[in-house]
Amino acid sequence: MMSYSTIQFAKQVRISALEMVYQAKASHIASALSIADIVSVLYENILNIEPSNPRAPERDRFILSKGHACVAVYAALKQIGILTKDQLETYGEDFSWLMNHISHKVPGVEFSTGSLGHGLPVGVGKALAAKQGRHSWHVFVLLSDGEMDEGSNWEALMFAAHHKLSNITAIIDYNKLQSLTSIAETLGLEPLADKLRAFGAHVYEVDGHDHQQLIKVLSEKDSIGKPRVVVAHTTKGKGVSFMENEVKWHYKNPSHEELKRAILEIEGNDAQCIY
Repeated sequence: MMSYSTIQFAKQVRISALEMVYQAKASHIASALSIADIVSVLYENILNIEPSNPRAPERDRFILSKGHACVAVYAALKQIGILTKDQLETYGEDFSWLMNHISHKVPGVEFSTGSLGHGLPVGVGKALAAKQGRHSWHVFVLLSDGEMDEGSNWEALMFAAHHKLSNITAIIDYNKLQSLTSIAETLGLEPLADKLRAFGAHVYEVDGHDHQQLIKVLSEKDSIGKPRVVVAHTTKGKGVSFMENEVKWHYKNPSHEELKRAILEIEGNDAQCIY
């Protein structure tokens, strides 16, 4: 069973993400909704981080490789007390640290991403540094399925397997849509799990919206001598019926009426939409 706190955490991540994208007239809301449950589980249940000291040396490292979905992470950082509501309201404004792609200038963010295919190679480098320095911290990297078209990710996996980096977990947001059409029509990934295993990874497949499944696999660390990859089957736009599996919401900005409708859907029985 999902805990009440984790459910509420994920609801608030979705609502804050919607509010930021709406206010900034920005894009990529469906990409953020797709990972909201994964991000919520990481920040609520998994990551060893200190909100009062987000640069603590022995913290776990989390990299959002699909940097365009940054509002989900900004929202989670607000939920754990690293960012404030006032700071979220600056998202996308001139001179704001909260850029439209995730930035390391934001407290609690390890690495700036935007150009796809960079997060996993950097994460692997951090995992190697941890192993060589005999540090206990773990590295988590969240990737999009579309960016698995990038060869840099497969090179990084080979490197991680060669060096037996069991202290890194990659999570693939497998919602099967990318910017303009489906993954299958763009550059098919199947059989994805078999390919990942062939590159030396220990692979798990889960429902990327099931908190219990996510907690179970993400809690298993440093025990198998291989890099770990979680293929998280998700729905793009999850939680808002008219955004789910609709590729147009990769770029489309919600209107005021669409924002109200989306928030009411997410809140459900707790609905108190102020818009």
